[in-house]
This record gives sequence, C-alpha cells and structure tokens, in this order.
Amino acid sequence: MKVDLDDLKAFVTVARARGFREGARVSGSSASALSEAVRRLEAQLGVRLLHRTTRSVIPTEAGEGLLGRLGPALTEMEAALDVVNGFRDRPAGSLRLNVPVSAARLVLSRIVPPFLAAYPDIRLEVIAEDSFVDVLAAGCDAGIRYDDRLEQDMIAVPIGPRVQRFATAASPAYLEHHGRPAHPRDLLGHACLRSRFSSGTMTPWEFERDGEVVRVDPAGPLIVRVGGATDLSVDAAIAGSGIVYLFEDWLRPHLESGALEPVLESWWQRFSGPFLYYPGRRLVPAPLRAFIDFIMAAADPP
Repeated sequence: MKVDLDDLKAFVTVARARGFREGARVSGSSASALSEAVRRLEAQLGVRLLHRTTRSVIPTEAGEGLLGRLGPALTEMEAALDVVNGFRDRPAGSLRLNVPVSAARLVLSRIVPPFLAAYPDIRLEVIAEDSFVDVLAAGCDAGIRYDDRLEQDMIAVPIGPRVQRFATAASPAYLEHHGRPAHPRDLLGHACLRSRFSSGTMTPWEFERDGEVVRVDPAGPLIVRVGGATDLSVDAAIAGSGIVYLFEDWLRPHLESGALEPVLESWWQRFSGPFLYYPGRRLVPAPLRAFIDFIMAAADPP
C-alpha cells in the first residue's frame, strides 16, 4: 500500500500534540490542512486513527500502534535528512526543548538570547513544565534535567552553573516577629510556604552541614504548584507570610535587595547543576548540534 508521507507526518504531528490547533502551531501548517490529511490517511487505511471531541484529540488503539512505530521512524528520517544541514554556512531548522520551569528561568534566560543572535536561521521552541516526560514521545529534540532525573541511554551535557544551592529565606518583618530558626528542626514551629509537584508529591526540605543531613516536613499557610505558581510563594514570603525554600539563584535578587533575609544559610544544601540530555542512538540534528556546541563553548569554568 502506497501512503503519502506528508499524510503520515500530519498524523504524527496531531497525535503528539493531542489536537489539530496545537499541531498546526507546532508544524506551521493549518488545522484544516492537518485534518484533511488525517481523514485522507484514515480512508486509505480503512481504520480510524484518532478519537475527535470538541475538547481533545486522542489516538485510537490503532492510532497508538501506528504512532509507536511511525514516530521514531520519522524522527530518524528527519535526522538523516538533517545531515545535509551540516553543509550549510549556518545551521537552520527547528529545535524543541523540554525543560523544568526553573531551568527556563535560571539557565536558559542567559543562554537563549545570545544563541538566537548567533544562529538566526534556527527557530527555538521551549516547553517549560515540571512533569517528567519522554522527550522523544513529546516531539522534542532534547531536554534539561538534573542528574537524578536523567533517563537511561541518553547523552548528558552540562548546562548552566555546575553547583547550585537550595535556600531558605523570609522577610525581615516575619523574622522580627517570629524569631530566627537556629536549626532546621526549628522550622517545624514556623509558617513555611510549601510547593507540590504535579504528581502530588510535596517538595522535600533538606539541609546539610558538616556531613549531617536533616530532612524536615514543615507545615504552613500556603502550598503552590511547582513551576508556574512558584513566584506566588516568593511574593508571600516578601509580604511576611512565612519562610520560603527555593533555588538560591531564584531568591538572589530579593536577598540582595533586602526584601528577604537568609535563613539557616550555613545549612543550605549544594547539588550539581542541570544537564542537557538527548538520545544517543540517533543522528544529532544540526540545530541541536549547534546548541550543544554553543553551551559547551560558553560553559562556566570548573
């Protein structure tokens, strides 16, 4: 059976995006053109590939099977064709990254502007979320994760600062009224502003000094979802609602301005910085190779 390759690509785009509009946005096509291509493919194959509702588009069992086999094949084909891109004077094409919100804010904000200036023919799309997804299944070329979240069979390249710290801080007014904790366990008697991952797990509060690790699970008046609502907890801390626990770099502007004061600074735990990771079993697209070379050239000295 001879099937149009563009129709197959349209199906994969829509199935990955879980919608015609989102698929059109990602691919630069139109929703009507994608819809017509999928209908044409379904008619030729004689089977429904997508469940369509007013709210979402979900692959059928047959669609899931086709996507599972077809998606990686098309990705490999695109990567193989991208080899030609290496012979251009300047790499061109699209680069999609899946990253945590913290990385988008604290790492990519310093890398992306000069990268785009250096490679004007590359279109970069950043998907910032704190749910851990399969980057290939999500249609992304690479992701950013910390070493405890790296997937197997991936190549990891350091990106951004190599050492970071989690910090606790509160407003001067809060500390004046409630006192300053002297030990992490003292936080159990304070109002602490917590955060929760999309999985439902609360973010742990962990401290370390002289080889001693202390984990506490304090309570408080506010819980926010990691990522998009994180700034709300910072604003609440500045307003005197309690103690916040977050990346030091995220809190740094407020610590320097005096809006927040460090709490238990000698206990702030260090951890290794993030990595850009990508599959090692496929050709590296030219835009991704350009990005890798760029971050390696700009890497902080050890």
